[in-house]
Amino acid sequence: MSTKNAGLAKKEGYKNVRVYLEGEPAWIKDGNMVHASKGFVTKGNIVLIDLRSAKKSAEKRIPRAVSIPYDTLDDRLDDIPKKAPVVIYSDSMEESMDAYSDLHDEGFKKVSMVPGNFDGWVKNGGATTSGPVVTDIVWVRKLGKGEVGKADFMKAVDGSDAGAIILDVRTPDEASAGGFKNAIAVPLDQIAKRLSEIPKDKKVYVHCTTGARADMAAQELNKNGYKAFFFVANIDCKGNECKVED
Repeated sequence: MSTKNAGLAKKEGYKNVRVYLEGEPAWIKDGNMVHASKGFVTKGNIVLIDLRSAKKSAEKRIPRAVSIPYDTLDDRLDDIPKKAPVVIYSDSMEESMDAYSDLHDEGFKKVSMVPGNFDGWVKNGGATTSGPVVTDIVWVRKLGKGEVGKADFMKAVDGSDAGAIILDVRTPDEASAGGFKNAIAVPLDQIAKRLSEIPKDKKVYVHCTTGARADMAAQELNKNGYKAFFFVANIDCKGNECKVED
């Protein structure tokens, strides 16, 4: 999970919380499932999908959930924003796992599940609501606290914003494949020792491969008097050509 979600998990009472630095894509590639924290489900900027029947959803559902029964999911894929974090739940683990795999196969990269599905949510004291189901999806990308948007980040990359620099906090092995031209490369674990290499008179836009390490680096820089912001995106570089998917 990200450092932000790790903090939310700790506030909810979880004690053995760790941040997977390589990010969600690597976690999924290793065959792991992603579960959403209670705080993320209730307050996150997400698309929450109830895969159960519309009848069950009307009787009782998680607040903010959109009703998309699993047997209609294929027909609704174009309605779901691919950049949105998607959280799903059902009353069947098999159905949830199938939907999870289907969404990833269709190119959705930010998919997670409600732990224990709907029954688990209720048993853990999660809030519920009832009434006519919601079928329309309304989602707008919002920047988190301390986050820089893609447009501003790319202005620093191409040099059109002279008041900002790019800081690459990936490992040397990752950076060896390539990176943004003119970026300053300082691995996350060396930030504290190499602050003198990072200009303090400019905004610092920090990136890694997904955003988790960039978030931690930005926090460290801000503690030391910098104006640092982290960039959340999947970044893959070959030479000076970098593919950015925010």
